[in-house]
Amino acid sequence: MNTKEQRIVAISAAFAVAYGIIPGVSAMHIMEGYLPVSFCIAWGVLCVPFLIAGFFSIKKKLQENRRSLILLAMAGAFVFVLSSLKIPSVTGSCSHMTGTGLGAILFGPSAVSILGLIVLIFQAILLAHGGLTTLGANTFSMAIAGPLLTFAIFKLCEKAKVNRKVSVFLAASLGDLLTYCVTAFQLALAYPSEAGGVAASFGKFLGVFAPTQLPLAIIEGILTVIIIIGLESFARPELKTIGYLKEGEA
Repeated sequence: MNTKEQRIVAISAAFAVAYGIIPGVSAMHIMEGYLPVSFCIAWGVLCVPFLIAGFFSIKKKLQENRRSLILLAMAGAFVFVLSSLKIPSVTGSCSHMTGTGLGAILFGPSAVSILGLIVLIFQAILLAHGGLTTLGANTFSMAIAGPLLTFAIFKLCEKAKVNRKVSVFLAASLGDLLTYCVTAFQLALAYPSEAGGVAASFGKFLGVFAPTQLPLAIIEGILTVIIIIGLESFARPELKTIGYLKEGEA
């Protein structure tokens, strides 16, 4: 990003922080109308700086190499398909794979925030999965928090010279799990337990999510590894253009 773009991101981040500390704001797809209006607004505002950074990230990548658009579209389709396969889990929510790990590994977490937002809008309108009022909360958990952890774990494993397939599996699986930890926290904040408050409610939501989400996270990790193997076999030039593979790497 150039200096002007960095300033825009910084201003939006400052706005989000300022909003977050305003008194009175108490603040996997959470369904339409399930969160109070104040929480819907708060989570939506917190997403703004990440989405602006994501827009600039995608713009830069496409300017550098238009061929990366094919992989970007594939990553978005992967998110749409996997996150559409939902399993009822908790009243007001559901368990499903996210698919965001692949995009985070290939393009970084910023770009995935935009992909996730687009997917969530389409799912809310076409599939009644999630909702427009809860779009901010769902975007933050699935398209921001999860991808950030995925990217961080992948880079840490890369520096530690962990086998690439193992790195991809760990990053995608743990990123998926964090998405549901964040979702449980969002629900706990909105509906704290009478006995124990937010912490008790958070534990209850996690306990209900775990039986379905743990195996789904493992499956997502495996599927992401399979997709990466396929790309390394048939799309090596494209992977080199986006920096996933280094020049001269076998």
